[in-house]
Amino acid sequence: MVIENVLIIAVQSKTADDVEINYSVEELVSLTNTAKGEVKQTIIQKREHPHPALYVGKGKLEEIQEIIESDEIDLVIANDELTATQMRNLQQHLDVRVIDRSQLILDIFAQRAHTKEGKLQVELAQYQYMLPRLHGQGQQLSRLGGGIGTRGPGETKLESDRRHINRRINEVKRQLEAVVNQRDQYRKRRKRNRVTQIAIVGYTNAGKSTLFNRLTQSDSLEEDQLFATLDPMSRQVKFPSGLQAIITDTVGFMQDLPTALIAAFRSTLEEVKEADFIFHVVDSTHPDKEQHQQTVLRLLSELDADHLPILTIYNKNDLLSEDLIPFSQPSIMISAFNQSDRLRLLKETEKTLIERWEFFYKVIQASNGKLLQLFRQQTIIQDQTFDSENEVYIVQGYAPNGHPLLYD
Repeated sequence: MVIENVLIIAVQSKTADDVEINYSVEELVSLTNTAKGEVKQTIIQKREHPHPALYVGKGKLEEIQEIIESDEIDLVIANDELTATQMRNLQQHLDVRVIDRSQLILDIFAQRAHTKEGKLQVELAQYQYMLPRLHGQGQQLSRLGGGIGTRGPGETKLESDRRHINRRINEVKRQLEAVVNQRDQYRKRRKRNRVTQIAIVGYTNAGKSTLFNRLTQSDSLEEDQLFATLDPMSRQVKFPSGLQAIITDTVGFMQDLPTALIAAFRSTLEEVKEADFIFHVVDSTHPDKEQHQQTVLRLLSELDADHLPILTIYNKNDLLSEDLIPFSQPSIMISAFNQSDRLRLLKETEKTLIERWEFFYKVIQASNGKLLQLFRQQTIIQDQTFDSENEVYIVQGYAPNGHPLLYD
């Protein structure tokens, strides 16, 4: 793969402080690295608001042109979402490809989608992003010879006219609906079986997949890169008490995710909404971790999942150089690589579930091994004794409120 030389441009408005804009640009650099680009320089211009026609001011534009020539820049990436006018004018003035933060994220998603559902969702998001920007993009689209911002459907289909794209959007939506219906059936079956469901959420690169793999002995993709996981994966996890739950690894959240992308991935994120419990994984070593947590909590609210019980997991504590004051409670500090930490996490989760679940005391016939097994798998048993005289098990513990086993 050819590594492209990239120049990042950003506008710092009056409302954004230096720390905020620097983190935002650093994140864009990480995204560019993930997309296999090499950032040669970054330029930040302080303005009251982005220039309506050029994004940056005319004087700054001349400086950008000089850098493009001196550093042999192939691609300019803007830190904000550009309007069709801004993108068209920038390309005409600079004579190199120009994309924005949203296009870059969509490009990474196009590389990372492996399942049929993931690919369809990315394709839909790319079309919906491109549609209002088609006017005047002839020159840009005519040189889609590959590279960052052109992957996914962009490689073959985005040069087509508006009517073709609208037809394709309708077709992709129809195919997605079928896949979503299938996912709904799986969810309903799990609900019917009353299996406890846990969703792992967090800012991208917080260590969600590492934790998921260690808890489930699974092989979800682990990389020290943004958006390593795109397609959600569900596996079974067993707690110290014997309780069995389904745990789902979800796509990482991020500030300023493209609206089209959130809309397209809503069905995937429904997994979060349907969960009984949420693990919110936070990279405890990241300097902007509080902002990351607020972003995740805001997106959970938008998904109507903010009412669910959440345990905040401050991950990577083995790399911490100073004490951390938790931003959220209840919380726990762990390293996903440490087995004793993972055991503490499972015990803490059981403790939190017990506080919310209903106490039960049951007498089960020794001959009814199937019922006893269901109690072991779907509830948290705290005490179990065998009465040999009456040939019964006396079981007590906690079960989800309204669980059918409570009434058997």
